[in-house]
Amino acid sequence: MAALGTVKGSGSWFSSLALGVTLLKCLLIPTYSHSTDFEVHRNWLAITHSLPLSQWYYEATSEWTLDYPPFFAWFEYVLSHVAKYFDQEMLNVHNLNYFNSRTLLFQRFSVIFTDVLFVYAVHECCKCVDGRKASKELTEKPKFILSVLLLWNFGLLIVDHIHFQYNGFLSGLMLLSIARLFQKRHMEGAFFFAVLLHFKHIYVYVAPAYGIYLLRSYCFTASKPDGSVRWNSFSFIRLISLGLIVFLVSALSLGPFLALNQLPQVFSRLFPFKRGLCHAYWAPNFWALYNAVDKVLSIIGLELKLLDPNKIPKASMTSGLVQQFDHTVLPSVTPLATLICTLIAILPSVCCLWFKPQGPRGFLRCLILCALSSFMFGWHVHEKAILLAILPMSLLSVEKAGDASIFLILTTTGHYSLFPLLFTTPELPIKILLMLLFTIYSISSLMMLFRKEKPLFNWMETFYLLGLAPLEVCCEFVFPFTSWRLKYPFIPLLMTSVYCAVGVTYAWFRLYVSMLTGPPVGKTKKQ
Repeated sequence: MAALGTVKGSGSWFSSLALGVTLLKCLLIPTYSHSTDFEVHRNWLAITHSLPLSQWYYEATSEWTLDYPPFFAWFEYVLSHVAKYFDQEMLNVHNLNYFNSRTLLFQRFSVIFTDVLFVYAVHECCKCVDGRKASKELTEKPKFILSVLLLWNFGLLIVDHIHFQYNGFLSGLMLLSIARLFQKRHMEGAFFFAVLLHFKHIYVYVAPAYGIYLLRSYCFTASKPDGSVRWNSFSFIRLISLGLIVFLVSALSLGPFLALNQLPQVFSRLFPFKRGLCHAYWAPNFWALYNAVDKVLSIIGLELKLLDPNKIPKASMTSGLVQQFDHTVLPSVTPLATLICTLIAILPSVCCLWFKPQGPRGFLRCLILCALSSFMFGWHVHEKAILLAILPMSLLSVEKAGDASIFLILTTTGHYSLFPLLFTTPELPIKILLMLLFTIYSISSLMMLFRKEKPLFNWMETFYLLGLAPLEVCCEFVFPFTSWRLKYPFIPLLMTSVYCAVGVTYAWFRLYVSMLTGPPVGKTKKQ
């Protein structure tokens, strides 16, 4: 009901969508209650509630130590003071793997309640959509389609409300920041993004897009007729204002730990480079393809007796462990190498944002490319990080047919790559049904919206997306009954990761081409 209040005056259809998805989230409360992230966040509740500030980033009774920025720690602290009315025992640091029905209800409802921010942010984003293609039919209106794509996003539903995390709340901050920039409320946009960075540091991936856009379109107040910057329009006061926002937010977040001389300890928790190149399950990115090639070459080398079995690294990229790893044939990858690759991948989009400004939509395109480039080449990337690109891409998908095509490829492959998160039998029909419903709606609604333009997919793209169906049948229904399941248990994860990596890479490449070839905004005043 709280969600309804945030969208008052926007039409009953938006309220109905928000209420409907909230009811669905309530139905998902009993699902997958043994997720590791339940214990992670329960432990963080216990740490922030029962220990003094000086021990938050040192406490290591549980293996799930606090490794999010201070604002999120304070967020857990606030939640803990509500949690004590549900079950005081969940707030005991020494109650490892503690779980009961009251703990489950509190944690599930805490996610549902904080999603109110996400609902409000979606409402604000809908105001930014170009309504030129608006139809008389409600279900064909871009704002309606965008609302469904965001509020009912399959990835958020399974990651937050089945697996368990707070991505909806955090994504709400990001979308609200984007909406404010579209509305030319630059200071508010900068503030919300600065706050977001101190909730979850993964959003530093998209910081270059914010920095360049705010400098180019807020600190410089005008452009030349050809779109290039008018250097004498620079406002030093605006730059100081932006810097002050960043400084004050950072001081509020990190100041207490600076006073305690604990900043090195905080940063060591936030950036644990010893965790290895890839997560336990490979995210569908460039390194998944790199690892797969190394795996194939090592198998061929062993078969042809070109490699010594005794010299093969014991740590396996498919062992399910989070650890450092040496490749067998290809050169091993270091954190510095991934940083360089990421910066190189981001650079063209940032340069384009500066030299060929395309307004707020150019900023949004750059933000998505920064998120995707970091996903493609970053160190220890989680598969869930694909949502950083999928959610903002939804805004572009309802305005141009080309962006809709890219969005559908990215979201379908990105969402399917999340399937291994839910690997137990009871959740199998739920994730398949929700994925089918969301995918069918996404494709049909966007095809209807752009029905007067060329088809959204060519034959190759259609064939690739349809290939996800036999892949799922093979991984879930065929492979478990083969003799390979004992000798090569990693094959389903390998197939899923590599197949999806192809689609994500293709979407990333197409989006880059669209940005680099798009025309600049031909206005003398900045948008």
